[in-house]
Amino acid sequence: MPHLVSDTALIFGRYARQTLRSKPALIFGMVQPLLFLVFFGPLLTDLPLGGRASSWQTIVPGILVQLGLFSASFAGIGLILERRTGVIERMRVTPVSRLALLMGRVLKDVVQLLWQSLALVCVAVALGLRAPVLGVAIGFVFVGVLTISLASLSYALAMRVSSPQGFAPVINSITMPAMLLSGILLPMSLGPRWLDVASHFVPFRYLVDGVRAAFAGEYGDGKIALAALVATALAAVAVTLGARLFQRAGA
Repeated sequence: MPHLVSDTALIFGRYARQTLRSKPALIFGMVQPLLFLVFFGPLLTDLPLGGRASSWQTIVPGILVQLGLFSASFAGIGLILERRTGVIERMRVTPVSRLALLMGRVLKDVVQLLWQSLALVCVAVALGLRAPVLGVAIGFVFVGVLTISLASLSYALAMRVSSPQGFAPVINSITMPAMLLSGILLPMSLGPRWLDVASHFVPFRYLVDGVRAAFAGEYGDGKIALAALVATALAAVAVTLGARLFQRAGA
């Protein structure tokens, strides 16, 4: 375990420094969520979106989950490029743990996403969001766990495909239905009954509901506890499967 921790920290440091040297990557990763926040959010400020929460307490949590969903799902693109340029081949001959090669990258993605989430919440506060600090912190934890799950699977997939052209269609075919059925943009309870029922088979739905409950300060209605259960189970399955596929691919 100490060897795994030190190796993970080493890999995290490498990719964190690489990300900091590429500041446009930090900024442009937030462009789409910011566009939703600035241009879509004000359209809903006077509409009843269900529940006692304000419209911003409904919109902002969905945008945060959307940021985690898309950013983490496409994290593997960089790994494909590293494979094509020989970086992975050079890493294979080092004594670094194969699991650390995965988890160091995932940890970097989590830290990057939390920084972006904090920036988005600051913008949202300027636009009118009012949420308890504890609720925002709980929401960040859920988004961080979601990032761990999806980034692990993304890197595992990246080790098994040979080009971004083969990677992107797979990710898009999963993330788009997941986004539409998880209620990221609007609560699924506003839709027809059949659509609301179908959305309960998408685990991200429970995360969105949990983050919204946290931002509204509704800690006792069971949504946060259910979201924590789903997020933990999803992370356990995703990290186990992702690590196994990553190692089998010869990382």
